[in-house]
Amino acid sequence: MSYQTLKVRFQDSICFLQLDRPERDNAINGQLVAECHQVLSLCEQSATVVVLSGTPAAFCVGADFSALAEAPGPGTDAAAEGPGPLYDLWLRMATGPYVTVSHVRGKANAGGIGFVAASDVVLAEDSAQFSLSELLFGLYPACVLPFLTRRVGWQKAHYLTLMTHPVGAAQALEWGLVDAVDADSESLLRRHLLRLRRLSKVAITRYKTYMNRLGGPALSELKAPAVAANLEVFSDPANRQAIVRYVEKGVFPWEKG
Repeated sequence: MSYQTLKVRFQDSICFLQLDRPERDNAINGQLVAECHQVLSLCEQSATVVVLSGTPAAFCVGADFSALAEAPGPGTDAAAEGPGPLYDLWLRMATGPYVTVSHVRGKANAGGIGFVAASDVVLAEDSAQFSLSELLFGLYPACVLPFLTRRVGWQKAHYLTLMTHPVGAAQALEWGLVDAVDADSESLLRRHLLRLRRLSKVAITRYKTYMNRLGGPALSELKAPAVAANLEVFSDPANRQAIVRYVEKGVFPWEKG
């Protein structure tokens, strides 16, 4: 299959899924989400490992503000679906019958942290940066937080959200957002895949089903409040105006211009 926002290849039972919107720093739009769902549907049949990556400069910087600025306003049919498909994508990563590995280089911001937090294993280059910038625009990462709090705990997720400032790979490793860091992250990934590729599909499926029962509130049960909260902040006219202004003029909400 051909994709417009992804590069995908299968090597034995491993799927390599690369976000491929380099001109937008791999920002998330509806097509990227839909194509990722298509790939995971294929992976449910045969893959034991799914490796998600971006480019050396950017893993994923979150929602595509250009697309949001052009999107229909709240109350329209086109806006009705909202962030539900993206939440479902992260839910499939977290609970699906495969090991999801995020290979992070460069920037991971906002919704990019959602991909990271939904992964079973996170590997990072030592220069990678992790941030949640939503509050700068009057938003907050409602759909990211159920996955992030499960991975790093309530207070670390709270701090990242409030501060909006990037943290480095070493700090992310200390907090548990990242599992392993190396200057040569490609070599780090290869070493992990040497072990992970030995696991059977049946064993992975049984194990992840069991582990997701131990992780506190079911992620599926947290979808409705997360989506509702996301829709609330993104439908606020002041927030939408701030996004449009940033896209058109490059001006942050607190700046004049």
